[in-house]
Formats: sequence, C-alpha cells, structure tokens
Amino acid sequence: MKRAVQNLLPALIGAGLLHTALFTDLYLRYVKAGLRPLLIGSGAILLLLALTTAVTPAGRRPAGHADDHGHGHADDHHGHDHTGTPRVAWLLLLPALSMLCFAPPALGAYTAARANDKPVTVQRGFAPLPAISPLPLTLTEFTERVRQDRSLAIEGRTVRLTGFVTPAGRDGGWYLTRIVFSCCAADSQTVRVRVYGRPAPPADTWLAVTGTWHPHGTLGTPTAQAALDVRDARPIAPPVNAYTDDLPLTPSS
Repeated sequence: MKRAVQNLLPALIGAGLLHTALFTDLYLRYVKAGLRPLLIGSGAILLLLALTTAVTPAGRRPAGHADDHGHGHADDHHGHDHTGTPRVAWLLLLPALSMLCFAPPALGAYTAARANDKPVTVQRGFAPLPAISPLPLTLTEFTERVRQDRSLAIEGRTVRLTGFVTPAGRDGGWYLTRIVFSCCAADSQTVRVRVYGRPAPPADTWLAVTGTWHPHGTLGTPTAQAALDVRDARPIAPPVNAYTDDLPLTPSS
C-alpha cells in the first residue's frame, strides 16, 4: 500500500467521524448522546495525524546499505524489500468509505429479540401518579409500577406508552419495545411490554399505545407481567434518539 493511501485511511475515518457527529444524528445509532464530544475529538485527531504524516518527509533506507564495517547488505536473501504493507490492507478502506457514504441501519426488532432484557431497578417507594388520562409513562416506569408498587396505583389507570413492535413468537403476539444504550450499541438492552387485544403490526413499526394493565400475576409483585390491554395504537415517527426510554411522544394525527 502506497504511503499516500496509508495517509488516506485515517483521513477518511476522521472525516467520517466528524461528518457523522457534527452534521447528522447518525452517531446516535452507535453511542449515547453524551459521547458526541469524544467522537468529534477522535475525528479531529485522525485528520491531524493524516495531515502531519502527509507533510513529513518519508525516511527510506536504500535496498542495499552498508553497515559500520563498510559491508553492503540486501534487505533479504533475494534482494527484495518485503517491509511494505500487505495488499489485504486495502480492505481497510471499505469501512472508512462506508462511514461517509452509507448510514448504518437502525437497531430494531431483530436486535431486540436477541438482546438481554434491562434489569428492573429496585424502588423503595413511588411518588403519587398525576391525575391525568391517559397517563404518559416510559416502558421502564410502567414495568416498575406493575412489579413493585404495592399501592397498586397503576390498577385501572389508562396509560400511554411508546416504542416499536417486536413479534413475540409463533403465537402472533407482540411487544412494545425500547432498546436502551448504557454506553454504545455493543451493550444495548431491551425494555418490553407485552401487548394484548390487537393483532401484531409489522415489526419495527413505532407506535403510541394507550391501554390498561393486563391482569396477569399479582399486581405490585414480581409475579405481575408487564403487559397492556390495548385500546388504541397510533403510528408515530421514530424519535431522533431512539436508544433511550424517554417519555412518550405525541401521536401523529
């Protein structure tokens, strides 16, 4: 691989990082929003490294050189220089170019079906729920209330949850799902609420779902299932930052 092409590799990666983090929201498909400054800094360093290497004269040793005793030596037994980069290194240009030209697909139902469920945090107490209907909750809040709130405040309340559709299996059921990043896509976990009362929409469809807790198990204990009897389900646009469990979005009209 020629020296100019070797310099091109960090330049392309740096440009890809800067383009993704500065001018688009695509970086949110890789990492949490708080890591954006690190992506920008990494991209800038790679570009600076490529520029510095490009303007620095290359120090090359002649194929035949003399040692301290004046004897000439070749670089190997046949007089060929094998110190260059192997040709397979050209393949490294492909991921670098892809960062500039192709957006990675968003994580969705396929990933959620294979990711670990996010553990439910133990709550020592719950604040009173506001007297509004439907009550907007995150999937995490709904799950915590169903499994831990012994005041049964969620019983009979109409709630509104948002997420994307993940098929539940061969029985035709489905989950309302969120994928949550702790740091990046590699450590993603899922939060899921089983939905009853409506056939499964297409996988990965984002919905705002309104309904009440589906009685299964003892409410306020770990035996209770995080499940909803759906009354209404409306398609919504995917959020910009889809890898958090934020409060529900307003349904599109």
